Amino acid sequence: HMLDTAEEIAVIQHPLLPQRALLDDLGQSTFHNWPGKTPDVETMIANLRDRANGTPAACPAHFSRWGGNARHKLDEGTGFFRVQKTSDRWWLVDPDGFAFWSAGIDSVRVDTSANVHLLNDALNFLPERDGKYREIFSTLQGQLHVNYLAANLIRAFGDKDWHRTWGRLALDELRRLRFNTVGNWSEWSFASREAFPYVRPMHFTPERTEQIYRDFPDVFHPDFMVDAQSYAETLADTREDPALIGYFMMNEPTWAFSSELPAVGMLYNCQACETRNRLVTFLKEKYASDHEFSRAWQMPVTYTHLKEGEWREPLTKEALADLEAFSEMMVEHYFSTLARACREVDPHHLNLGIRYAGVPPVWAVRGMQSFDVFSMNNYREKVPYAQTKEIHDLLQMPVMIGEWHFGALDVGLPASGIGHVRTQADRGRAYRIYLEDAAANPYCVGTHWFVLYDQSALGRFDGENYNIGFLDICHQPHEPLCVAAIASHEQLYEVARGEVVPYEDAPEYLPKLYL
Repeated sequence: HMLDTAEEIAVIQHPLLPQRALLDDLGQSTFHNWPGKTPDVETMIANLRDRANGTPAACPAHFSRWGGNARHKLDEGTGFFRVQKTSDRWWLVDPDGFAFWSAGIDSVRVDTSANVHLLNDALNFLPERDGKYREIFSTLQGQLHVNYLAANLIRAFGDKDWHRTWGRLALDELRRLRFNTVGNWSEWSFASREAFPYVRPMHFTPERTEQIYRDFPDVFHPDFMVDAQSYAETLADTREDPALIGYFMMNEPTWAFSSELPAVGMLYNCQACETRNRLVTFLKEKYASDHEFSRAWQMPVTYTHLKEGEWREPLTKEALADLEAFSEMMVEHYFSTLARACREVDPHHLNLGIRYAGVPPVWAVRGMQSFDVFSMNNYREKVPYAQTKEIHDLLQMPVMIGEWHFGALDVGLPASGIGHVRTQADRGRAYRIYLEDAAANPYCVGTHWFVLYDQSALGRFDGENYNIGFLDICHQPHEPLCVAAIASHEQLYEVARGEVVPYEDAPEYLPKLYL
């Protein structure tokens, strides 16, 4: 029944916990046990210190110093990463000229914050905010977040040295697992200092230009160029860094999630802008008068109405055809302007695209000629070969996967992740299937797993609480996944050159969380 009341319902200050707190002292679930669960604080400290004092991991002998294939030199190198197509496939090329395939991992950072707003009673450990553990706290939209991984590192290494020690531990773990790239959303400064290949993210937030449909800007406004130049200036500090592979210009723009064309979204959401003016100019080159325009669109319409004002009329298929062509112009102008600005600031590094959410429509792909690599996030069982070939044929460039993962429900996390299998061993099998199939794909030059650490069992800022890490909240590896990744990375270049057949023992794939 709905409660009909004029009074605001009071917020529950203390949740009902009939058994016990939800998280233990280490940030782990109190309701589950699993092999590898850290039993107590003392064991956690000993494990972390053992890792910090252990022998650093060494790269395999057949890797170049950048993680490329030391047995496959393409040329003398340019001092920076680049792309090259050989007779049989695409490669990245490392600064010394060796063939390189990017096996990366995203969010190499202390990325396990839990939203604990009104959940103090659900926590076994919640220290004072202004003391030794002050760095574990953050506030987002007025709600308190606690980072238990940071707390565990502070316990082991102290509040002065924990972050520096973590950076060394994280890169050493990547070397142990034979990863050769620090992926997006990471603290890439650690990688830069250690000459470990990395990518960096960019985000376009216009300060002078209006957004006309979701996050799509008024790209034909004169101020858009100024915003593009300001955006590109963020690349200046890594312009000369040979360890930087390249930059992603943005991640999954929200207009790309819509079934509407950008030009259609603009018409219905923006009453006047320079891009609507340019649409009128575009159509007048096809239809000289209002009469011709109306006849072509098979609806009563005038250029005056199209140029400005509220638009509520349904669009005919003829109108949608023209708006699709103009959407292609919008996307092309958007990306080419940003790309030119970036190349003026940084002419050395690769433009890795925008990490599109899946496989884009043709009208969007054709505007991406200014990229060096087409990137997309893909949570299928494998990288879709047909789509990578289609993208390559349209753009004549290789493809990189910016995000993918598989999770399970056997290590105390409430949700698996988008990709879903039964066990940690199955996560390893799914990893091998995906990565080695991608390596054998001549159009693909890398895959970056999302992410390094599991999310908090209590949920991050948006509630996600996935088992998608290689490491848990105590910095302990999920070894079945790690062993599988090492096996794939060790033979990565042999698979890419067709000398070894890709791994084929697929797990049972369970229904995805969504998609």
